[in-house]
Amino acid sequence: MAAQKRAAAAKAAKSAASTGTSITRAAAVQARVQAAAANAIRTIVAAVTAVVTSTPIVTIVSAVLAVVLLIIALLAFFAPASAAACSATSGGRIDPTKVPTTSISGYGHEQLVNAAYIIQAAQDKGLNVRDQTIGVMTAMGESSLRVLDYGDAVGPDSRGLFQQRDNWGPLSERMDPYISAGKFFDAMVRNVPDPERQTLAPTLVAHRTQINADPYHYERFWTPATAVVAALSGLDSDLISGGGSCNNVPGIPGEIGLDGWARPGSGPINGGFGPREVIQTPQGPTQPFHYGLDLEAGGCGGPVWAARDGEVTRVFDGGGGGMIIEIDHGKGLMTWYVHSYANEISVTAGQKVKAGQQIALTGSSGYSTGCHLHFEVHLNGTAIDPLPILTAAGLTY
Repeated sequence: MAAQKRAAAAKAAKSAASTGTSITRAAAVQARVQAAAANAIRTIVAAVTAVVTSTPIVTIVSAVLAVVLLIIALLAFFAPASAAACSATSGGRIDPTKVPTTSISGYGHEQLVNAAYIIQAAQDKGLNVRDQTIGVMTAMGESSLRVLDYGDAVGPDSRGLFQQRDNWGPLSERMDPYISAGKFFDAMVRNVPDPERQTLAPTLVAHRTQINADPYHYERFWTPATAVVAALSGLDSDLISGGGSCNNVPGIPGEIGLDGWARPGSGPINGGFGPREVIQTPQGPTQPFHYGLDLEAGGCGGPVWAARDGEVTRVFDGGGGGMIIEIDHGKGLMTWYVHSYANEISVTAGQKVKAGQQIALTGSSGYSTGCHLHFEVHLNGTAIDPLPILTAAGLTY
């Protein structure tokens, strides 16, 4: 069956458009829908106002009730369009036979066809784009997206895209990209159910499904997996980590507090400023002093917002901290936003930002044991506790 699918893919493969669908398009649709609803409601209210001046009270009451019911109906009618705009990360329907003859993130046509079968298997099970990407990431880490007919020293009977052993099923099924992917997703849903799966680091989801010796083995494949899924599904790669939640759509503004401060990420607080026990991470031990505030920030793919107006001075790999966004707010005040993945940062050095503007998605790069935002405030080069500042601005956690 796998050979037939690949043959069909090779025969049908042509140069196809795989550009992403931008979030601005979805937002524009939503805005037009909301504007239409608002205009309709204003027209109705104006008509009723005209009637009120020359109509008996019974007729007026009846008209008001009719308006209320009509407004409810309008809201119900337009809600699906808004929801569709918010759920842009559901992804376009995949067709493995139409994968273009191209290369994405170093993966060639045969590998991309296999990725398409993984995405298709997840879509057929009703799984969102984040789950689909976890599947592609896992296969990258197991087989480089190739249907391997050999195992290794640890699992000599391992076969296929996901290097599944005999206990996963017959060899013919493990060698079939679509069927083996379906088996992986069934195990993933069983071992890491929602809602936990949507906030757990992708590499840990894969580990709990595959039981790999290294829980962070798959982490380096997340970035190319997002690029592959985005291209094949016709998505903007910035949308993938959100898994379909409107709160994760780039451009949604954060909460603005007093004195120009904004909430950098949602709560709860997972770690405060000051001395702490050393934490062992796969990348190494953390420092005994915590120089910032750890916020859950919506978990993996949650929004990260600029805490004040300013200019992005650096976006860099801080080693232990992973990727860091540095914003200069003037007068010696700077803020850091740490642990986002490089491909999920939406600002660049030299860019002006406003308080509450979304600048990244929550990640787990660097010395981290799970997705969160590490937020720092520096005054004249010295890190200070961010919590009293945010609290004074009315931004409590």
